[in-house]
Amino acid sequence: MNQTYLSAFQIGIVAGMRAMSAPAFVSHKLSHETHNPLSDSTFSFLTSSKTATTLALLAGGELIGDKVPNAPDRISAAQLPVRLISGAASGAALAEADGQPVAYGAILGVVGAAVGSFAFFHLRHWLTHEKDLPDPVVALAEDALTIGLGLLTINENKSFRTAL
Repeated sequence: MNQTYLSAFQIGIVAGMRAMSAPAFVSHKLSHETHNPLSDSTFSFLTSSKTATTLALLAGGELIGDKVPNAPDRISAAQLPVRLISGAASGAALAEADGQPVAYGAILGVVGAAVGSFAFFHLRHWLTHEKDLPDPVVALAEDALTIGLGLLTINENKSFRTAL
């Protein structure tokens, strides 16, 4: 149970870093499961390979769009709600796939998304403005962290271990 909630929080952090990456990771893993832990769930659409492909394309587009100089800040009024919803949905889906309460997964996903959004916004700002590191380099490092944490999270989730 604790691993489930840690996974929900971690996938929320991923959503805070890159909003579309969190559901893309969850959907990719669910679509490759031999059993469907979400067959009677609101989140059953995440088990579709078409959904997984669509979310992966959106996540890839977001990775590219993040490098555009005039991209909005992740903590702006237009961006933050999307990240929070992404974290909530991804955390809830992980919790439900593990047979745990969806509400706890959603709450931890939202908290993780808020933490990830603000922490990585301020870290990136500090690295690029205070330490004078080039933004594209910092953005690529953040992409690597996003992918690494996303993979770690879905591979540590107990309902997914059989598919590895």
